[in-house]
Amino acid sequence: MTASDTHRAIDAVWRLESARIIAGLTRMMRDVGVAEELAQDALVVALEKWPESGVPDNPGAWLMATAKHRAIDLLRRNKRLETKQEQLGHELETGPDTAEAEIDAALDDDLGDDVLRLMFISCHPVLSTESRVALTLRLLGGLTTDEIARAFLVPEPTVAQRIVRAKRTLSAKRIPFEVPPEAERAARLSSVLEVLYLVYNEGYSATAGDDWMRPALCAEALRLGRVLAELAPKEPEVHGLVALMEIQASRSSARTGPSGEPIPLLEQNRGRWDQLLIRRGFAALLRAERAGAPLGPYVLQGAIAACHAQARTPEETDWARIATLYQALARLTPSPVVELNRAVALGMAFGPAEGLELADRLTGEPALKSYHLLPSVRADFLARLGRSDEARSEYERAAALTRNERERRVLLERAAACAPGKTGP
Repeated sequence: MTASDTHRAIDAVWRLESARIIAGLTRMMRDVGVAEELAQDALVVALEKWPESGVPDNPGAWLMATAKHRAIDLLRRNKRLETKQEQLGHELETGPDTAEAEIDAALDDDLGDDVLRLMFISCHPVLSTESRVALTLRLLGGLTTDEIARAFLVPEPTVAQRIVRAKRTLSAKRIPFEVPPEAERAARLSSVLEVLYLVYNEGYSATAGDDWMRPALCAEALRLGRVLAELAPKEPEVHGLVALMEIQASRSSARTGPSGEPIPLLEQNRGRWDQLLIRRGFAALLRAERAGAPLGPYVLQGAIAACHAQARTPEETDWARIATLYQALARLTPSPVVELNRAVALGMAFGPAEGLELADRLTGEPALKSYHLLPSVRADFLARLGRSDEARSEYERAAALTRNERERRVLLERAAACAPGKTGP
């Protein structure tokens, strides 16, 4: 194996094992910042030794053992952890093997629960949304600050500062490394799901930049969602979010053309939709519905995605049911964006005039003032109603508002198609 092959192997192992290692160390050290530093130290040692010695048979265990021994050294000398030193002092002096065995047990027991605890602490509501996203991708996704910065089109120092501030906040607030008590669990789980949802959406429809999609973000959010579903199997909203992401991901290869241009849902080649991911999405949705709880926001969105996946052609789409599901979603989480989506469904189910009526009522919403999809949706309805001049103006306004270059080009092409003498978009 060449040095470059070894480095690729180390990168793959780190992506798979870093969350488990950091979670185990956090339980031991009670400080997520220290835990990540210890895990990174182990990674540095691997980068130094593995190119010469080769990749171990069990690389994850090797990294865990290396990080563990670094943690023991730190506990021995770190005056700030006096309580830990008192607990381990006698054993370390008279029987280090016994002490290390006890720490081994602490690290090897309930690792799944530790990863769940790490999710809860990384997504703690005490942190800002941006910090939660960055810390989750760093600790649970194993992404570097550079990778996170490139994914969200922000400077690398900005991401680094968010991560550092997040760790300091968690330490200063003494946030416990635990699965939240029952009274707090719903709100805390909601925070975790919000982070995964935000990461996935940014990957699925990039808000800015030259690319329509960022597949790496979609893949990471989906991977973490699947992990969370196994760690919290009785939470229907977790399965609802996984169902949504699985079904949305099934369309990835059909969402862009040869040059990377966006292809709208109704124009996609459904033969290119990934049937395995669709089946996985349906299975996750079934797990959510079998929980017997009232349908939550993510389960409803998963059900909407399932309506699209069940339709073999755009004409077979049950738009009336989709409109009903959006109405239920609006009752749970009132939002002008949800109402705009409902307007689309109404327009598809009952004609563009009905959809436009609801969309027009949303033009005064402050939250949608700079939201490019509102004029885009209105333009589609206006074009279908034969009001080409108004449609062209709305497409142009939408193009001016979007920060995604691929989307801007599509919107300007639609505006040009509404010019006199054209047949429309």
